[in-house]
Order: sequence, then structure tokens, then C-alpha cells
Amino acid sequence: MIKSNLIKKYDYISHGFFNKIGGYSNGIYKSLNCGLGSKDKKKNVNKNLRKVCKKIGCNEKNLVLLNQVHSNKIHYIRKITKKKITGDSLVTSKKNIAIGILTADCAPILIFDPKKKIIAAIHAGWRGAYKRIIHKTIKSLKKKGSKTKDIVAIVGPSIAQKNYEIKKDFLKKFLKQNSKNIIFFRSVKKKIFFSLSRYIKYQLVNCGVKKIEVINKDTYSEKNNFFSSRRSLKNKNNDYGRNISLIMIK
Repeated sequence: MIKSNLIKKYDYISHGFFNKIGGYSNGIYKSLNCGLGSKDKKKNVNKNLRKVCKKIGCNEKNLVLLNQVHSNKIHYIRKITKKKITGDSLVTSKKNIAIGILTADCAPILIFDPKKKIIAAIHAGWRGAYKRIIHKTIKSLKKKGSKTKDIVAIVGPSIAQKNYEIKKDFLKKFLKQNSKNIIFFRSVKKKIFFSLSRYIKYQLVNCGVKKIEVINKDTYSEKNNFFSSRRSLKNKNNDYGRNISLIMIK
């Protein structure tokens, strides 16, 4: 589990970016697969979820996850519900409710405002980031009274640019949005590569957030540490495990 240097000094916040090590799943899901949407055995995924909850001091019944769909939809959590929540960002100021994001190359973003004691967790793949889910989440915090100068944002492990090859229509889409987006692309031997983490950091800065930490861990190349959808596709696997990232106010 990776902890943020910017958050760990606050003893009333529990958080962590978990890798794939130390769980109960087998095969392509070995071993800390936390994706209930995967084809892994549900009993193993549930055991893994109980383990990560215990690690951050959360009652497993108070864990809130999303049915993630690469959207810009945000949910403010006031209480625990058994209903399926579809979207890609969670916000809460309630104590002892852990909010989590599942990833396998996309970036998990954990956000915390120590002044207003409010937290957020964002699933930011290129689609969600392109649809401005980061801006919408920061705007949501501001509506709750947060000031951007107080907000701390941590961008967790994701796929590195050197492994994120894209097609020309992808590049055109981003340049159509803003010609300045060219800085997030690099051409090497007629191939084009995209930096998701830089694009996310740029958006956070654009929102006025100044306290930003990017955890430079590559989910694609660190095959013994992280699940990766793109690596699984390359290996012709029919599915893949999910890494989990959690944050909670104690």
C-alpha cells in the first residue's frame, strides 16, 4: 500500500493506494483483486475487500464503491446505501465512510480538504478527464465551502506515457478540445504516446489546486505490483484484476 506524503500527516484521515499483492485471488487475478465487476470468484474479491478495509480501519459495511463508466458523474455520499451507484467520482464529509476507486491503468485521484474536512475519490481515465470530471469534482467541493488553496490532490499509480500508445484520431480529439493539449503527447518512431498523469495534473492546476502529489508508479510495466488492462489485452487474457484506492475520515 502506498501512502501520500501530503495526507499521512493528518491522523484523522486514513487512505491508501493498494497494489495487487497480498490477497486471496488466483490466476490472472492474483492476488489482491478488488473488482467485483471482474470474472474473479466473488468470495475471493469479498475477502480482498475485507482485507483492505481492515488495513485502513474501515468497517466493510461502510465501504462505498462505484459502478464506474468513464463518465463525469459525481455522487455526494451522506449515508450508506445498498443501491448500485453509477458514476466516477465520490465526495463525502461523513466520518467512518470509506470511498474507493478501482483502476487498472486509469488514474485514481484522492482529494482532501483539511479545513472543511471533506474528501473525494475520482476515477480518471482519459474519457473522464476529457469530460472534465476533475473540474466538476473540485467545483463540487467549492460548493461545500472548500477553497482551492486548501485542497490536497494525490494522483495515484497509472499507466506511464511510454506504454500508452494512442491512434491519430485520439490525438485529433484532444487537439480539437484545446490545441495546447499537444504538450501531453510525444511521437517516437511514428508512434504517438499520451501522458495521462500530466494531463490530470494540468487540469488540477487549472482548477487552482496547488498542493498536488503524483505517485510515479507505472501500472503497465510493474507487472508484479499492479493490475493493468492494457497489459492483459496484450497477453490476450479475457479479463483483469482491479487495484483499489481508498480514503476515509476517521
